[in-house]
Amino acid sequence: MADRTDELPQAAQNYLEGKRLDEVECIISDLPGIARGKAVPASKFARQSYFHLPDSIFYQTITGGWGEAAGDDGFIERDMILKPDFSTASAAPWTGDWTLQVIHDAYDRDDVPIPFSPRNVLKRVVQLYHDKGWNPIVAPEMEFFLVAPNVDPAQGIKPMMGRSGRPAAARQAYSMTAVDEFGPVIDDIYDFAEHQGFEIDGITQEGGAGQLEINLRHGDPVKLADEVFYFKRLIREAALRHNCFATFMAKPIEDEPGSAMHIHHSITDIETGQNIFSGPQGGETDAFYQFIAGLQMHLPAGLAVMAPYVNSYRRYVKEQAAPINLEWARDNRTTGIRVPLSSPEARRVENRIAGMDCNPYLGIALSLACGYLGLTNQERPRRQFYGDAYEGEGDIPQVMGNALDLFDDATALHEVLGPEFARVYGIVKRAEYEEFLQVISPWEREHLLMNV
Repeated sequence: MADRTDELPQAAQNYLEGKRLDEVECIISDLPGIARGKAVPASKFARQSYFHLPDSIFYQTITGGWGEAAGDDGFIERDMILKPDFSTASAAPWTGDWTLQVIHDAYDRDDVPIPFSPRNVLKRVVQLYHDKGWNPIVAPEMEFFLVAPNVDPAQGIKPMMGRSGRPAAARQAYSMTAVDEFGPVIDDIYDFAEHQGFEIDGITQEGGAGQLEINLRHGDPVKLADEVFYFKRLIREAALRHNCFATFMAKPIEDEPGSAMHIHHSITDIETGQNIFSGPQGGETDAFYQFIAGLQMHLPAGLAVMAPYVNSYRRYVKEQAAPINLEWARDNRTTGIRVPLSSPEARRVENRIAGMDCNPYLGIALSLACGYLGLTNQERPRRQFYGDAYEGEGDIPQVMGNALDLFDDATALHEVLGPEFARVYGIVKRAEYEEFLQVISPWEREHLLMNV
């Protein structure tokens, strides 16, 4: 590894300064966003330029089952070639030795990117923007809950015990006292993030019991997706140190708000560096309205990517800090598409639909794909909404099955994301949904067993 040290980000070099690297975790995101890969001794990693994993990791469902996503020649587990992206090298400071994580990209034997690898999907969409002379910029916001350990799935999830010895309180949004309750966990999150070279823009208490939000600095979509991918693991490890769980479920606790991954978007012209959402005099451009229109017109068909599980749809409830439709407005958090207050240079569009349970590569790719279609098709949005959007009607799918039906028919989105990705994703998610439908819930047993 010594001959590759100069290729590492500065934070990784600082982490290893004066230390002997023991191990390298070679990782890649699967469809749910779980880190898959191999841990190898540093000496072996220094001698290899790639390693192999079977492409079946992208056919695996969240429950460990398999979607029959192979082609006409049947289910064949082919080896992929995974190559390291050294710009992603990052510390794993929770380990007992000196370990680095490195995200890898997946290729086939002909050196063609695997089309259903989530990071490759996002890279494909970003390249489409670059081909038009545009540079997409995103800023994700991550919401999550710190909860009491839950080892029995039959039991409901409860808030964690705070520093005061009392359960985390709900409906205390932006309370600094509530944030202080989780102080030791937050301290470790900051420490881990510093070791990994991540810049946190802020941590706030959200409206749910034990619910926090972390904002990240805006930047390149692939880099920011890498950071969210890393952050999910980082936050879980910090929580485990303090006898609690961090969960990124969209709706972990009944009667509490859900957790979103809001995505802020802006686009600059590659040649001039100017924000294409703002004109020379600072006014809103056609591109600004076209991007909004793309979100309005195509997000319903892509919701199965941003809301990838049956639990995801429990988040879209009136008056619980999640949108129920795709109205757009300025400085209005009840709408699915929000235009925050900003200067013309920083003009951006916020997608409030995505859940924190989505794969960050795929959630960002899908959001950008919708905006791209709006731009290239020169679509027009509905009129700006005024008032409380919860008083209007919902216009997004309410159940996973309906969302999958829309996604299967969304050929325009498939062409942007990649038809082979769309095929594999649809089959895997359909397998998960059909498995869920076989489960009888406590509600059914309580209210139907003796009453119908």
